[in-house]
Amino acid sequence: MSPKKFQNAVLNWFDQYGRTNLPWQQSINPYRVWISEIMLQQTQVSTVIPYFERFMHSYPTVDALAAAPLDEVLHHWTGLGYYARARNLHKTAQLVSSELSGQFPDNVPQLIELPGIGRSTAGAISSIAFKNQATILDGNVKRVLARFSATDGWPGKSAVVEKLWLIAETYTPFKRIADYTQAMMDLGATLCTRSSPNCEQCPLMKDCKAFKQGNPQDYPGKKPKKKLPVRTTCFLMIKNSDGPCC
Repeated sequence: MSPKKFQNAVLNWFDQYGRTNLPWQQSINPYRVWISEIMLQQTQVSTVIPYFERFMHSYPTVDALAAAPLDEVLHHWTGLGYYARARNLHKTAQLVSSELSGQFPDNVPQLIELPGIGRSTAGAISSIAFKNQATILDGNVKRVLARFSATDGWPGKSAVVEKLWLIAETYTPFKRIADYTQAMMDLGATLCTRSSPNCEQCPLMKDCKAFKQGNPQDYPGKKPKKKLPVRTTCFLMIKNSDGPCC
């Protein structure tokens, strides 16, 4: 499938079935996109929604978050887990507020210099908030592309993830980039799910290699299990010259 056909298929599907009423999709700005992307890391949308709304009520701007005590920010995060995310949010807010006059960078290279912002999160901020051509590769998108291309291996390995990045960049459009970014995340979250993919409704089904093989659940590859150490026991036999060994 050519990049153009891929993009059209994804965007046409998004126009009919994409999610457009999530809280962070309203009054879009870099700050709101950033908060939502960090909260959504390894966390379901349904769980994030009330946390995001409370967070925005308490800290409506990056300056408000920067001025808040860390303990208070961590309290707002209670229940979301992975508390390093909240600490990095606070650090980044203070950097943006004090050193960048409250303005987030609009490009990936500068965004990833901020604490807690990785390559995919930077791509989401740049594409959704600034409408720049930037690529994302979160867990949902990895799953979609790994199945579509039948890319073997666990994405935790550098060679595998770099191959997926190359595929993601190949298909990233210049136009309607914000919609495309959201569409790819939605595909993975609502159709191309981990355990029960709804292939029949997927706009990419006809060209999906994993679907043609009949094994979409095999992609992406799972993390290799660690080999448990084998414990060996040695017995020392001592010969007693005065009698049998005991």
